[in-house]
Amino acid sequence: MQAAYTPHYGPPSIIELRDAPTPSVEAGEVLIRIHASPVTEGDRRLRSADFPGMTALFGRLAMGLTGPRKPIQGSMFAGEVVEVGAEVSHYAVGDRVFGEAEHGAYAEYLRRPADSSMAKQPEGMSADEVAALPYGAGTALIFLRDLAELQANENVLILGASGGVGRYAVQIAKSMGARVTGVCSQKNVELVRSLGADETLDYASEDFTQQDTKYDVIFDIADATTFPAAKRVLTPNGRYLTLYMSFGVLFHMLWTSLFGTQKALFSVAMPTPEHIETLADLAGKGVITPNVAKRFPLAQIGDAHTAAEGSLSGEVIVTLTPVASGA
Repeated sequence: MQAAYTPHYGPPSIIELRDAPTPSVEAGEVLIRIHASPVTEGDRRLRSADFPGMTALFGRLAMGLTGPRKPIQGSMFAGEVVEVGAEVSHYAVGDRVFGEAEHGAYAEYLRRPADSSMAKQPEGMSADEVAALPYGAGTALIFLRDLAELQANENVLILGASGGVGRYAVQIAKSMGARVTGVCSQKNVELVRSLGADETLDYASEDFTQQDTKYDVIFDIADATTFPAAKRVLTPNGRYLTLYMSFGVLFHMLWTSLFGTQKALFSVAMPTPEHIETLADLAGKGVITPNVAKRFPLAQIGDAHTAAEGSLSGEVIVTLTPVASGA
């Protein structure tokens, strides 16, 4: 099979296609022919060793000092089950599935445990539409539902509302009955409103910390503020969520866990099978809608990474042409 290799850290141009052995399936596993895989922010960071803040050293120790220990990247996928191992009852050959993988989705075939974080694709949706759901929508679901424990009628501010996680955060918060304010650039105001935001703020001309409105949840997806700055406009029981770990965030998490009712919260979003099933249900019902901006064949994966580093308001998807099993 063909696979995209990242031999060392660097720009998109370093990614190269190579021949690789097709994985063999063992008991409890399935073999998936990949139809689509998105270029996520996590994929981009791993390719370039862009580990932010205090994670720089830890990132290289965990992922590889000079290059990824697992050089076939791709952390999300959608495809078709082509082989089923013994003791697998939930999936059958021909099932269309999507989900999360630690690595390996930038290839024609991917082997996954049948009980891993994946689910059957919703009816009526294509592979490139569902491939990115575990990253963007999965992160939004974990932070808003599980970490913040968002309740109906709460007031939510989303910083970075037009981004890969933000677009789904707007939709998921609305589906949970919240009132949503999305912060984005002026050019993306209409997009964020179309996703369901009740109000929008242009970050270039409006400072949310100087508004009179109070928020129950502030979800900082863009690394645009800090807990001390956000405290002023949090309600007494408000929660500040951030995707970016730092010493400051860890200090404020510890401090607010011991004192006061306002909370600073951070987590690593690792979707479970239950999360993927929930996303399949939400997408199937039209509650969350993907927005594919560009598609690239596997042979142009470097161009796909370049596009993902731009200012697109939608997912960049790597598509794979189905090939015969065992190639």
